[in-house]
Amino acid sequence: MYAPERHQQILATARADGRVDVNRLAEDLDVTPETIRRDLTVLERHGLVRRVHGGAIPVERLGFEPGVADRETRFAGEKERVAKAALDELPDGGAVILDAGTTTVRLAELLPSDRELTVVTHALPVAMVLAMRPNLTLHLVGGTVRGRTLAAVGSWAERELADIHADVAFLGTNGLSVEHGLTTPDLAEAAVKRALVANARRTVVLTDHSKIGRVEFAHVVPLSLVDTIITDSGVEPELVEELEAAGPRVVTA
Repeated sequence: MYAPERHQQILATARADGRVDVNRLAEDLDVTPETIRRDLTVLERHGLVRRVHGGAIPVERLGFEPGVADRETRFAGEKERVAKAALDELPDGGAVILDAGTTTVRLAELLPSDRELTVVTHALPVAMVLAMRPNLTLHLVGGTVRGRTLAAVGSWAERELADIHADVAFLGTNGLSVEHGLTTPDLAEAAVKRALVANARRTVVLTDHSKIGRVEFAHVVPLSLVDTIITDSGVEPELVEELEAAGPRVVTA
C-alpha cells in the first residue's frame, strides 16, 4: 500500500472511530509503528488530525475552542521554552503588544524587571500578571471580553489599537500554515489580531509545534506579515524550511 492510500485509510478510521492508535494501525496496515507515526505527522501538518499520546484525533472532533484553563496545561514545557526564547526579541526600551494566549501570559511573567517598557494588551490574564510591575507602563485595551480567551474584542478594541504604534507585537495563534498563514476560530479575535500586527513595527508569533500545519476558521494575516516565529523543537525540520521560505525567521526553542 502506497503512502497516500495509507493516509486515506488512517483518516477514514479516525473519522469513523473518533481516534486512531499507532500500534493498532501498524498491525492493521502491516507496517511499522514508526511508519504510522510519520503518516500521522503528515496528516497533522495538513491540519487533518491532531497528534495525541499513542495516536491521533481527527480535527473535526476538535471543533470547539478550548478555554484558557484547558489550554494552560497543554504543552506546558514547550510553551515555557518558547516564552523564554521570546525574551531575546524584546527591545531595550519602548512599547510592546502582548496578545491573548497562554504562551503570551508566560512571557508576561518572564518580562525583565531591569528595563522600562510600555506594554499594551487586550488580554485580562496578561494584565493581571503585569498590573503591579513598577518598571512597566500598562495599557489595557477595552472591548467585549470573550469568556473562552478572556480577551477584549470588537470595534472598541480595534479603535483603541489604531491609536498606538509599538516596537514589537507578540502574537499567539490557534493555527499556522504556509498556505493560510495565521488562523483562529473566532472572527472577532482575528480582527483584533490583525490590528495588533498593523500597529507594530515587528510581529513575533509564539506557538508550540501542535499549532503548525493547523488551519482554523478565521484568517488573521499571511506569513509575509510575520517577522519571526518562535516554536519548540517538536516541529519537523522540513516544515521549518517551508515556513522560512514563506518569509519569517523561525526560532526553535
